[in-house]
Amino acid sequence: MFPKRGNRFPGMEGDRVYATVISAALKRELGETHQAIKTVVRWTGASERTAKNWFAATRGPNGPHLLALTRRSDEVFQALLLLAGRRNALATMKLIDAQDRLKELLSLICSITDESK
Repeated sequence: MFPKRGNRFPGMEGDRVYATVISAALKRELGETHQAIKTVVRWTGASERTAKNWFAATRGPNGPHLLALTRRSDEVFQALLLLAGRRNALATMKLIDAQDRLKELLSLICSITDESK
């Protein structure tokens, strides 16, 4: 028997957190325009109504749609790692990205100093 505390099933709080985190990630990456919704539709093959639900945090993407989003969106990928409790993997990813940027910067500095000689 379900508790008589409302019309939500027990355990739905995790679904709400998931939908909210994914929604925030999509908004950070793409903004909140109609074009952002169309971009997500192109990335995932989901319907426009489904994508609107993701942006509104009414629902979160299912497995195949989530995979399609993580292929295209670094923000969604990072949000997924945080939700999965994989902060170390996220930190490692950010360190590798910073290292790559530093290598590019060092290469640029070397090329500038070589030209001035």
